[in-house]
Amino acid sequence: MNEAYLNKIINEDALKSLSMLDENSIDLILTDPPYFLDKMDDRWDEKKVASTKYHHVVKSLPAGMKFDKEQGKNFYKWYFKISKQILRVLKPGGFFFSFSSPRLYHRMVSAIDDAGFLIRDCFIWLYTQNQPKAMSLNHFIEKLNEDKEIKNALKNQLNGWKTPQIKSCYEPIVMAQKETEGTFLNNFRKYNVGLLNTNVKIGQDMFPSNVVSTDKINEVIDKCFLISKPDKKEKGDFNLHRTVKPLSLCEYIINLTTYSNEAVVLDPFAGSGTTLVAAKKLGRKFIGIDANKEYIETAKRRIKSFEVDSSIYNAVSEERQLRILEKKASYKRLNKDKIKVA
Repeated sequence: MNEAYLNKIINEDALKSLSMLDENSIDLILTDPPYFLDKMDDRWDEKKVASTKYHHVVKSLPAGMKFDKEQGKNFYKWYFKISKQILRVLKPGGFFFSFSSPRLYHRMVSAIDDAGFLIRDCFIWLYTQNQPKAMSLNHFIEKLNEDKEIKNALKNQLNGWKTPQIKSCYEPIVMAQKETEGTFLNNFRKYNVGLLNTNVKIGQDMFPSNVVSTDKINEVIDKCFLISKPDKKEKGDFNLHRTVKPLSLCEYIINLTTYSNEAVVLDPFAGSGTTLVAAKKLGRKFIGIDANKEYIETAKRRIKSFEVDSSIYNAVSEERQLRILEKKASYKRLNKDKIKVA
């Protein structure tokens, strides 16, 4: 049945599409699901989320900042159903990687765990550029029925003290695995999944790690964790998706977990298609699912642009893919320059 969906993107609800796929037929699932932040549930509409009518206290409050314990509970219930279907379609020993937000990661992992997966690890995508979301309480203080002098005193007292939303500089990615049939060796010989390719390197020829960075941070971190930084052309000027993941990060995970060109990579929340482009680039087969028609058109356009000109997505040369190209000496020169300036 899967033949009808190979190398295509299905415009349907994920639960419905997953139920139509053959069991024990997918090598890897790599996805970035809706996180249920504000109105971002399984029926979310980006235009409504981007508007201000759901941002109740402060009209300019970005989506994802409203705190509600029901978000996590609803996310768990929904993702448990998704995970049960993912467990069914994955080959024994197959891996399931799912991005999350730090605040709801525990709900996601619990749902995947309870669905029957083995939780193998937590990958961390480390980055430096993100907007602080903590807010001062000055706008609340101004609404108090108090004298101006009292308000000013209160503002001075709470200067620098803000709501509990620290600057977030990482994204957790759960690494789950469907139980193998028998030993790792027997399972791999039968299904070609279940092991990790440690020939894949990150940083300066380092052993693959559960910490990955696409930003240059410092010598030690870059040496161990850096993969190629996404090129500006990689996303595409036409791509309006709000949370596009780095192609090199998806490549890293696909290279790490899939064995052959016959491997099928599934993304049930394909968005603008980064997972699918990465699979295409690495010669793997793919199946994409998304409920948003606009995203599907964007994903198709990105895949088509790769077929026309693959160089758009070649941030580094093929033979040194996923490795830092800069020599160690460059950091030393930088440090010496700083010392001279000081």
